[in-house]
Amino acid sequence: MLHTISRRFFLSALASSTATAALAAPPTASLRPQARGGNHFKKAIADPQDIIAKAKLGGRVCYAVADARTGTKLEGGNAKVGAPPASVAKAVTALYALGVLGHAHRFSTRVIATGGVSGGVVQGDLVLVGGGDPTLDTNALARLAAALKAKGIREVRGDFKVADGLFPEVPTIDKDQPDHVGYSPALSGIALNFNRVHFEWKRQGSKYNVTMDARSDRYRPDVAIARMQVSERRAPVYTYSDGGRTDNWSVARGALGNGGARWLPVRKPALYAGDVFQTLARSQGVVLKNPKVVSRIPQGTTLATHQSEDLRAILRDMLRFSTNVTAEMVGMAATVKRNGRPSSLRASATEMNRWANAALGTTKMRLVDHSGLGGDSEMTADDMVAALVKARQNNVLRPILKAIPILDEQRRAIKNHPIEVHAKTGTLNFVSGLAGYMTARDGTEMAFAIFAADEATRARIPRADRERPQGARSWNRRAKAMQQQLIERWGAVYGS
Repeated sequence: MLHTISRRFFLSALASSTATAALAAPPTASLRPQARGGNHFKKAIADPQDIIAKAKLGGRVCYAVADARTGTKLEGGNAKVGAPPASVAKAVTALYALGVLGHAHRFSTRVIATGGVSGGVVQGDLVLVGGGDPTLDTNALARLAAALKAKGIREVRGDFKVADGLFPEVPTIDKDQPDHVGYSPALSGIALNFNRVHFEWKRQGSKYNVTMDARSDRYRPDVAIARMQVSERRAPVYTYSDGGRTDNWSVARGALGNGGARWLPVRKPALYAGDVFQTLARSQGVVLKNPKVVSRIPQGTTLATHQSEDLRAILRDMLRFSTNVTAEMVGMAATVKRNGRPSSLRASATEMNRWANAALGTTKMRLVDHSGLGGDSEMTADDMVAALVKARQNNVLRPILKAIPILDEQRRAIKNHPIEVHAKTGTLNFVSGLAGYMTARDGTEMAFAIFAADEATRARIPRADRERPQGARSWNRRAKAMQQQLIERWGAVYGS
């Protein structure tokens, strides 16, 4: 059933349900701007170790700050020690994609016909070809379906196929995440709606009405490949099983209340895209068989093409909303162009590490993916600052980084604060990172990186509790406060 109801729609929804973005708020607990005098004032500024100790984060804090133009190091602590960067890794991924693919690169999703077309009838197969577009949404598939009708297509005699072999199949970005979190879906050469399906439930008497759909701001096609069953239990809240051609979910009745909704991950991206396109094509009068997934793109005639926005716009949104699927797919696309199809996500990340060492001057980059979701990734503060200084030469990164406001004690943005910050946040459970550029009152521009991690506490969290573990939110707030205090220190000490 197709109900009429942007990419921005999905990005906004994704930011509200993504662990790596949901806690990635700006730094908190401002020191408030103070009138600056001479050296006496500078001597009164808190020492970085005092700032770190006050945060009571446990684990370790690694930080470095340098002159963004010259690379002269100004201050650092544990700066050569590897730490999990979380979503700060996306800044490196953005540089990798821009360096290899170029800012004007666009991803194409095509519909091709094999066997020719005669009298509006496709004599062979109709193939939806994934081109690695991380921003493909239901609206775009609807436009492709409408283009078929505009071409006069009314029948397909062969099969309906989805070609997804541009990238390797990845069952989940990070296997250590709970099954139900929308920020760790499967990956392949095609993605739809960031590989998430919308689950909604409403109580009707003693029962629940549940729906699984691929909604956008204009459409709401029901999805057949994702199924939900309400089970008479209180825990676990969600369970997942692989049904071959379906994602089979169950949810605990005791956790549902009167109604609600959330996005769940898709484990079969090609079948999901095919399922939705089949519904949208039917709404245009083109009946397709159930989709079959193929890895190779067959020869044929292109009937319709959808092109993404340019890469720079995609990366700006990726850095703003911290979308994991975008990071992984643009990273793998860069690897495909640079060195051919990688064997795995980790292999693609390894290729990015090599590129960073050669192009950005890093030495200890050890990322296992392109999003920073994997807790095994390591980066040093010195390496991140080196990458930022290198990127500053061509000013390719700062314009697409998010502006991070300085906040007061009530966590409200301070208007016209003398320090400007453009940076990438990173948040995992008991891991917090912030890296980017800051401009002090006198115009001094600095590149900085701050990585905090309590890995011992993080390791004790059961897998089922990793979406919202106890104590993680308050730990994160203290980490953000520490980050802001370090930034304000640097602005006062080195920006006068």
